[in-house]
Amino acid sequence: MSSLSTKPPLHLESEFVVFDPRLEATALEVHQDFFQELDQRGDGFKGHLLMSSFAFASDWETWEMHPAGDEVVVLLSGEVTFILDIPNNPQQVTLSESGSYVIVPRGVWHTAKTNVETRMMFFTAGAGTQNRPVVE
Repeated sequence: MSSLSTKPPLHLESEFVVFDPRLEATALEVHQDFFQELDQRGDGFKGHLLMSSFAFASDWETWEMHPAGDEVVVLLSGEVTFILDIPNNPQQVTLSESGSYVIVPRGVWHTAKTNVETRMMFFTAGAGTQNRPVVE
């Protein structure tokens, strides 16, 4: 009878998952230069998808935009309002129930507002991601 070996589970707080253009998944350890490394290893992240998780307890300080594809953002805990700067039709989407999500269309600038501890999971086509400061 063969014995099964057990492997500890991975965790999105310490490893993000990168899907390459063939949709093969690789767990990569998150560190200070993580995003620079992604750009170098993955041809500017072209054709790749990133699954990540972040926690925050205050409004984002930047807007971001992903020109390579839509982004799916899933609320794991907390509450957040996403602001989508859709030309001629700006929208606010409030997520308050674990499992609720928003699809941010390709090329749409977006930011998030919260004042409670919030954790979210992101599925991002990251090539060409841009950021700009939030100006109030």
